[in-house]
Amino acid sequence: MNKKINEIMVSGIIAGVYILLTVFNPFSYEAIQFRISEILMLLIFYNKKYLTPIAIGCFISNLLGPLGLIDAISGTCATLIAGVCIYNSKKLWLCIIYPTITNAIIIGFILYYFLELPFISSMLLVGLGELVVLIIGLIIFSSLNTNNILKDKLINYFGKEPLEKDEEFL
Repeated sequence: MNKKINEIMVSGIIAGVYILLTVFNPFSYEAIQFRISEILMLLIFYNKKYLTPIAIGCFISNLLGPLGLIDAISGTCATLIAGVCIYNSKKLWLCIIYPTITNAIIIGFILYYFLELPFISSMLLVGLGELVVLIIGLIIFSSLNTNNILKDKLINYFGKEPLEKDEEFL
């Protein structure tokens, strides 16, 4: 199959999975956020090409949420910032920090400004939910690192890039 068509197909699947995991999760929006879809952020560590479909999935998911366009723009900005940091990270375990901080600050502020929720508690709840989800993701991706067949099929689907990163858990 043509490599470009393959990339578009994989991108669509990743964006679609992100959307489904977000929209059908009752804890994806507002004060208590526990987005299972955020586990996909760790794919970016392995290949920067995953950033675009995850950002698109985030944008569409947030557009369908209660804050609509405001959340779509701010949430996607948080995803893009965290994604760039993840891709430039040298250790997988460090990748849980970036989305936790960016979402806590940006989404915490959006909840404060538009829903008039307390800023500090909004930041803490969003950050805690993000951290828990990403720790689960870290465990999953760390186990993938030990299975080369799964790793080649799931993580490196866009094609292998030279990886100068330490893929170990710690």
